[in-house]
Amino acid sequence: MKQTPSWIRDYVVLAMILAGLVLLFAVLSERFFTGATLGAIANRIPTLTLAATGMTLVLVIGGIDLSVGAVLALAGAVLGVALVDWHWPFLACAALAVVVGVVAGLANGSLIVGLAVPPFIVTLGMMEMARGAAYLVTGSQTKYLGAAVEGLERPLGGTGLSGSFLLALLVVALAQLLLSGSVLGRWMFATGANETATRFSGIDPRPVKLSAYALAGAAAGLGAVCYTARLGAAGPNAGGGVGLSAIAAAVIGGTSLLGGRGSVISPFFGVLIIATLEAGLAQVGASEPVKRLVTGAVIVVAVLADAWRQRAAGNPFPLWKRLLGRTTVAPSKP
Repeated sequence: MKQTPSWIRDYVVLAMILAGLVLLFAVLSERFFTGATLGAIANRIPTLTLAATGMTLVLVIGGIDLSVGAVLALAGAVLGVALVDWHWPFLACAALAVVVGVVAGLANGSLIVGLAVPPFIVTLGMMEMARGAAYLVTGSQTKYLGAAVEGLERPLGGTGLSGSFLLALLVVALAQLLLSGSVLGRWMFATGANETATRFSGIDPRPVKLSAYALAGAAAGLGAVCYTARLGAAGPNAGGGVGLSAIAAAVIGGTSLLGGRGSVISPFFGVLIIATLEAGLAQVGASEPVKRLVTGAVIVVAVLADAWRQRAAGNPFPLWKRLLGRTTVAPSKP
């Protein structure tokens, strides 16, 4: 009897968890299972979806990026200044935001690859620099963008879904094709699974890592476009908590914190689970501390599940070594 592929089982499990949450909150709140609520959940997740997509690429190669939220703030700040102060058209401002994200990603990747600095340290430093730059660019003030950015958040074709949501879905699809159907995607998995073996096989992991961080930066730039469009404003405090939420979504979706395993579709389920959990808790009247406690507990459970998978595969969960040093992970036992 042919065994069901593991990725199908993963998607089924995630879909069942999501459906269970929806049913639970539909029972607890009569207002939850409505088109308005579900549409609101869909339209508030594009930024986190894009950030989680970029984070997944970085995690697959065995890295991590703590600077996503701050880079998003910087890209949004540049977008706001270009739109309000320089009077650029919105599409040009959006392109500039993506360029800012790519430059930040390339800076992260160059230091990690070129100087062999641990990714935890590099991206932590970039987080502080990008946040400071966002304050400098905006003069520590919020830029109100007006009607120029409303198009992305306007529901399309009576579906109730915004252009930002559809853009995020498109990016998820393209990133999944990159991971599963391209040479670069295979090299990313190989680099994350065992960098030493990848190098001995004739593949240089340095441009692979650089590409992953650059793509993560581009995703953060696109996330900034969606974020500013949803709020109608760009400020230096934007993106707080986005980076950690992106890591959480990736881990909930089954992406390994040790590298070498993951997909982009699974973290999208993770984003939906987090957003559904937050919206449902809000509708049943849970306080902010309770929402944080429950969401944090779900993240911890997901990390423990990842640790259990690694132990089952023969890897004793050397996560701290992966974050703070240049180590490679032994190949899993067949």
